[in-house]
Amino acid sequence: MTEVRGGIGQASGRGQVLTWGLWDSGSSAFSAVILTFVFSVYLTSKVGAGLPGGISPSSWLGWALGLAGFVVAVTAPVSGQWFDAAAKRKLSLAMLTGVTVLLMAAMFFVRADYHYLWLGLALLGAASATFELSHVPYFAMLRQVSTPATVGRISGFGWSMGYFGGIFLLLICYFGFISGDGDHRGLLGVLADDGMNIRLVAILAAVWFAVFALPLLFTVPELPRTAADPGAASAGFLGSYRVLWRDVCELWAVDRRTIGFLVASAVFRDGLAGVFTFGAILAVRVYGIAEGDVLLFGIAANVVAALGAIVGGRFDDRIGPKPVIVVSLIAMLSCGTVLLIVSGPMLFWIFGLGLTVFVGPAQSASRSFLARVAPPGREGQFFGLYATTGRAVTFLAPTLFGFFVWAFAADRAGIIGLLLVLLLGLAALLPVSGPERELERAS
Repeated sequence: MTEVRGGIGQASGRGQVLTWGLWDSGSSAFSAVILTFVFSVYLTSKVGAGLPGGISPSSWLGWALGLAGFVVAVTAPVSGQWFDAAAKRKLSLAMLTGVTVLLMAAMFFVRADYHYLWLGLALLGAASATFELSHVPYFAMLRQVSTPATVGRISGFGWSMGYFGGIFLLLICYFGFISGDGDHRGLLGVLADDGMNIRLVAILAAVWFAVFALPLLFTVPELPRTAADPGAASAGFLGSYRVLWRDVCELWAVDRRTIGFLVASAVFRDGLAGVFTFGAILAVRVYGIAEGDVLLFGIAANVVAALGAIVGGRFDDRIGPKPVIVVSLIAMLSCGTVLLIVSGPMLFWIFGLGLTVFVGPAQSASRSFLARVAPPGREGQFFGLYATTGRAVTFLAPTLFGFFVWAFAADRAGIIGLLLVLLLGLAALLPVSGPERELERAS
């Protein structure tokens, strides 16, 4: 497998680290506001209300996002491969970010009428695909803004910036445009008629993403073209898959550790996502958290996850990413087991936050693990595989959560499904050797 040297730490100034983290902060406008808490809820509850045909808007949303996920799974590895080989990493990030921002802004035209549901689904599905694909060149840039001794803390810094950006923007959206009842909403008194307040939130989110993404595009340089992956730049679309298959076979022959990590991380990352996906449901239906307090718990959970990512990044650089992931998963399994037994809002706040504090370190260290083992000049391709393997198992946490809720006729039992996914990911990770030796040599 061909490698090039000197691929890490090529642009490790503090200003470039900051602008790299700012992109993460800006991207939270899509993940937190558009996809999770605001626009998707508006799409299914307001726009889709009265939809004829007997199929719920939530089902249509699930299918739209599923199609977007399929597009990402199929195209991410070859896209990352081309970004690297053609030296178009920054250009690709700019284009994918720009398209995502434009799609977000276009959501302003989705009125609270079921005739606009298809437009909303198309925009959200397309934006979801371009947004996830934009993470391939963005994650690959981690090695450009770090050194072997700082990759962990910089990864944690970026992840924490994403959490804090999402929290701050959600608060602006809630108090400025959403809170209250009646025709006028929020401190700005925006008309809620025809979904105008939510449509303006989409514009705000698009502007937020654009403003925070631009500094990275001006400060972090494009890498020069390399010969790290022979034939990749000129392979063409179908030929790219042949190059990808060749590279995966070579990787299996010379470094099965990376294959093992991609599989293990796909499983435990699905468990991490499940914690946030089903946390609000469990808070209300099992532990008696008032619906109005769920947002407060969500904000607190994001704060502790961000702080955990910062602290975990420090340990990542000292002892390597694998121990950080292992300790985080064990701690989450412990807190989750306690949650199976206890009841009441207070104990949920204690052990629920105890569980989420370890989500940030596990996510951040997972990213830095792959950044450390990816051959220089091939980071985009490897993070493309990272996206694809993650997409391949996204059914695990939801399926097992639903199965245990059904089997025991109790929402609490769904925690067992989430814990099983985390346990499977931990079991798959344990035999995988970490990049600690490379870390020692580099430092």
